[in-house]
Amino acid sequence: MRFNTGSLCVLMTLATACSGTHQQNAANEDFTQYVNPFIGTDFTGNTYPGAQAPFGMVQLSPDNGLGGWDRIAGYFYPDSTIAGFSHTHLSGTGAGDLYDIAFMPVTLPYKDDKGALGIHSKFSHNEETASAGYYQVRLSDYDINVELTATPHCGIQRYTFPEASSAIVLNLAKSMNWDATDDSHIEVVDSVTIQGYRFSEGWARGQRVFFRTRFSQPFGKMTIDSTAIVRGGKRIGTGIVARFDCDTKAGQQITLATALSGVSMEGAAKNLAAEVSVLDFDQCLAGAKEAWNRELGKIRIEGGDNDQRTTFYTALYHSMLAPTLFCDVDGRYYGPDKQVHQADGWENYCTFSLWDTYRAAHPLFTYTQPERTNDMVKSFIAFYEQNGRLPVWNLWGSETDMMIGYHAVPVIADAYLKGIGDFDAEKALAACVATANLDNYRGIGLYKKLGYIPYDQKDEYNAENWSLSKTLEYAYDDWCIARMAEKLGKTDIAQEFDARAQHYKNVYNPATSFMHPRNGKGQFMPDFQPEAYIEPICESNGWQYFWSVQHDVDGLIALTGGKERFTEKLDSMFTFHPADDEELPIFSTGMIGQYVHGNEPSHHVAYLYNKVGEPWKTQQYVRQIMDELYLNTPAGLCGNEDCGQTSAWYVFSAMGFYPVNPAEGVYEIGSPLFPKAELRLNNGKTFTVMARNADKANKYIQSVTLDGKPYDKSFITHEQIMSGATLELQMGAQPGKAWY
Repeated sequence: MRFNTGSLCVLMTLATACSGTHQQNAANEDFTQYVNPFIGTDFTGNTYPGAQAPFGMVQLSPDNGLGGWDRIAGYFYPDSTIAGFSHTHLSGTGAGDLYDIAFMPVTLPYKDDKGALGIHSKFSHNEETASAGYYQVRLSDYDINVELTATPHCGIQRYTFPEASSAIVLNLAKSMNWDATDDSHIEVVDSVTIQGYRFSEGWARGQRVFFRTRFSQPFGKMTIDSTAIVRGGKRIGTGIVARFDCDTKAGQQITLATALSGVSMEGAAKNLAAEVSVLDFDQCLAGAKEAWNRELGKIRIEGGDNDQRTTFYTALYHSMLAPTLFCDVDGRYYGPDKQVHQADGWENYCTFSLWDTYRAAHPLFTYTQPERTNDMVKSFIAFYEQNGRLPVWNLWGSETDMMIGYHAVPVIADAYLKGIGDFDAEKALAACVATANLDNYRGIGLYKKLGYIPYDQKDEYNAENWSLSKTLEYAYDDWCIARMAEKLGKTDIAQEFDARAQHYKNVYNPATSFMHPRNGKGQFMPDFQPEAYIEPICESNGWQYFWSVQHDVDGLIALTGGKERFTEKLDSMFTFHPADDEELPIFSTGMIGQYVHGNEPSHHVAYLYNKVGEPWKTQQYVRQIMDELYLNTPAGLCGNEDCGQTSAWYVFSAMGFYPVNPAEGVYEIGSPLFPKAELRLNNGKTFTVMARNADKANKYIQSVTLDGKPYDKSFITHEQIMSGATLELQMGAQPGKAWY
């Protein structure tokens, strides 16, 4: 396997950027050997196998050339063609965008189907490898070996050619899935350097990507094919495809380094100079490996077989592909107000899939990435100041408004309540409150007025309905605002949002014992079937969204009729299987009964057995999910990766604990996968989980100690983790009653 990259400030201060001298400490463990980027590239994972620095702006990866839901990340493992290597991709989303600045090396004459596939080559998985920060493939139609690596702002490609008349094609007119070029430009800087831009319209509206590329040798003849881009009968721009010809000898290598910027060509030039002042592929690759080892080494596991270790470290790797850096080396970035802004002493981030990642990915970052967490909160505040509300799902300076809730709130609250960073808490709370009071946005006014969002009333921003789900998501976010306000001494705000946090009760129907959509007159929807997928419920059904009251599980238990009834309902959740001939939506994958691990609303549910005195069932189902739904294969993810959330669930669960309420600082104990896991903290301490005798059979906890003393709770706290405590669990093959 192979190698890695890191954040700009660390690369520069440690002199490990491509421009500096790099030395790998041979005594350090190589965690990158356990990263398999092909996990999730088949089935519904929608991941890409290409090269990236941790949280880097560049995601340099192959594109198969055809569109479709399976190819949202540009690459689908069952395909057999490659039609370019582009510098931007999304990890495991359900929407297809980006694919910017796409290069393709060829020999002449090249294959071009003149259709959607365009210039392409066949390839074989037998001649393809990947690891953290590295990707390699041989283009079989041209006998060209392609290698990719990356720094935070740059993608580095090395092509090994045969003896031939060869060329390198740069496609700035590329359109795929939701993404289409609006305008593009290219210009020659000198004999080895070009620069330009690609503006596009897609999921990220009004996206602007500037670039500068340096070749390792002077390019020969450059030809440009330009096409007018017409929308609505009006020309809006030009699509450019450039070709750089060169005669190559057998084994000749040409290396390209391309820097990106969301600000300007000058910004891209600064990024290139800062990170790749010496165009040496191997040196950049070594820097990539070091940066990934630094990040992966923050969690160390012992035991398990090779597949389990690979699945774990690949999950940790996937958790660090997003959010992505979105500012230049000088701190300038493009804001949602379409203006250029300056980050002073912090780095701006984008690609926040918050409906997904607030649940586990961001809580994980509070331990593995506290500095970046601080910068992410500052990014939220800046986005609010420039856009009038906190981000929902932002991408390259654009708000996509994908999914629901105002889930920047729990990320901010969790960071503040844990004492992370130096962001302005007063300003952050003001942004949370203002966002939660946008009466004309996605039913918030109706939610405040009625205490729920009715399924039969829509407004300009509530067209997709999802009324029941929005009610539950808003109630959770409001609880987070209340906790932050309480700590800041804002009693009136805390009381207001504590009351709003109880709105979830307004959609509970005691007659059905489910959360039940209501109309504007307060009547529950007739003929409601909880197993049905209906418009008022977001990407789920009534079974799956019932449990979305993470902030008040005790209140939900009381609504249901007490612990016994709640336990029966949990049992039914995991045992009420869909009919064999039932046609399920694409997001209902990884099912155990009605539990759906392929989508986020179910992710905390297995841990709720801890709340009703049957923790062995939590242990049983958590292990089943880890053992059956996370595999070291291309189809090894049971649903969309969703920018790290699916993998962060595994990272927490494999260590043995999980944040049911992501902003509470409390973690329910599950069933550790490894005999030992160490979480190395930023304060210099190490939190350790020892699971004696843990293996596939011994998944049940028999007894617990914390720092050598008997422990009688089913959860651990943030304070215990940060103290560097040791949690020791005795594991066995039969259910135990460690706490009850």
